[in-house]
Amino acid sequence: MGAYHFDLGGERHVFADLRALLAAASPKRSGDELAGLSATSDAQRIAARYCLADLPLKTFLEDLTVPYEADEVTRLIVDTHDAAAFAAVSHLTVGGFRDWLLSAEADGPALSRLAPGLTPEMVAAVSKLMRNQDLIAVARKVRVVTAFRTTLGLPGRLATRLQPNHPTDDRRGIAVSTLDGLLYGVGDAVIGINPATDNVPNAIALMEMLDALRLQYEMPVQTCVLTHVTNAIEIMNRGAPVDLVFQSIAGSQGANRSFGVDLAILREAHEAGRSLKRGTVGDNVMYFETGQGSALSADAHHGVDQQTMEARAYAVARAFRPLLVNTVVGFIGPEYLYDGKEIVRAGLEDHFCGKLLGLPMGCDVCYTNHAEADQDDMDGLMTLLTVAGCTFLIAVPGSDDIMLNYQSLSFHDVLFLRSTLGVRAAPEFEAWLERMEMLRPDGGIAEFEPRDPRLSHLLQRIPAVA
Repeated sequence: MGAYHFDLGGERHVFADLRALLAAASPKRSGDELAGLSATSDAQRIAARYCLADLPLKTFLEDLTVPYEADEVTRLIVDTHDAAAFAAVSHLTVGGFRDWLLSAEADGPALSRLAPGLTPEMVAAVSKLMRNQDLIAVARKVRVVTAFRTTLGLPGRLATRLQPNHPTDDRRGIAVSTLDGLLYGVGDAVIGINPATDNVPNAIALMEMLDALRLQYEMPVQTCVLTHVTNAIEIMNRGAPVDLVFQSIAGSQGANRSFGVDLAILREAHEAGRSLKRGTVGDNVMYFETGQGSALSADAHHGVDQQTMEARAYAVARAFRPLLVNTVVGFIGPEYLYDGKEIVRAGLEDHFCGKLLGLPMGCDVCYTNHAEADQDDMDGLMTLLTVAGCTFLIAVPGSDDIMLNYQSLSFHDVLFLRSTLGVRAAPEFEAWLERMEMLRPDGGIAEFEPRDPRLSHLLQRIPAVA
């Protein structure tokens, strides 16, 4: 729709189009610099934010960042937009929207009603005008409740994914890591394995092992082998025990094609997963992972900044009523998020945008070993996200994923968050921990000495793995 401009300090800053304006308004990050999209100076960044603040929210329904005719994700966003829900804020500018979001009027129920009326570009835009504090304050007000065998997203709760990956998919090694996590009260969001070898027979073997463990001890959990969605469809056709259907997704048709998927395949998988009716307290069956930089790495970003492209992935996710969505915030590497400061900011942005769009948003608080980040940065981000009402976090043994070769959170980190911030596990899982004599009267997790007879009792409850 033409160029945008703003005069700042006697200097006129011109932004060629809406994509350029959004990119220039973004906080500094290496991925946008790599793509040649970032603001060229702090002055230009501030000018872009002033200009963006004055932009009517309605603009995003008329000036599309990715052309409608060229991209099925754009068509999904436009065709499913709820004009009636949007009416409550349709008169606002982006800056006015920020002020409203921070007001008492914008409470949890109001934000839930508004979610279908917001587009990814709207929430990405307003996030660029916010401090970290603002992102936390608004996201904390939003509660998105989903369920399968556990109920997730309730107030005062923080769920966790137990990630027992193994570099050779050794089932005994996976079982030991699973036991380790369960002893720390981790796993109420999902027990999810990233397979080292992604094929149908291997995925079935891992699924059957996890399902046997679940059934033998009547654990109210959902399990998932994070195999490709086309494998999951074939596995369901073969009658194997699929709880959740997983897929990595991105914010453009081209980026999703690089993952080997499109909306039609996701619809087929969603319908197949729901048809199994394996849930006990709900029927949310999809699990999606995202991450800033995926569209750029696939050369499918259409000149749009990486944070806005990430928000567009959430439009894909919400079309399928997922149980879980998480951003793997620092996993792609320093080419996209260079250091701890950029990773922390991106994690808070992603959580905020996902929550506003109505998603049960979680995060893999993580970094690669060649990034300028360390575990102190992760301590900060996990604490901030918990304060912000994050639905779930991911934890691995010792915070070191020995299969994917990156650093995440540890089971001990979950204990810290529960004891320090008072957040609890999902109610069904918490009741199971109590039945297993693993829950202290104060809600904490029982500690076991190596020779404690209770530990031997629990070890005997884990089936042998061939």
